[in-house]
Amino acid sequence: MDAFKDTIVVNANVELTTRSLLTIVEKAKQEVGRDEKGVYRVDTADKVSEMISRFLLEKDFEGYVRKENL
Repeated sequence: MDAFKDTIVVNANVELTTRSLLTIVEKAKQEVGRDEKGVYRVDTADKVSEMISRFLLEKDFEGYVRKENL
């Protein structure tokens, strides 16, 4: 993600709207297109992970965690 951040991958269950998931799937399909057999070859779970990770970095999740009372 960010070459200047020290990050690790954490597997977690994340609740999101069905509309968000459908939008990610549609965008992923548009990005890769169909192969010669007409099939979309994209891992949508990886796309969800990429989008959530980018959002957390851009929106300063680290700063939020420091301020939040757990």
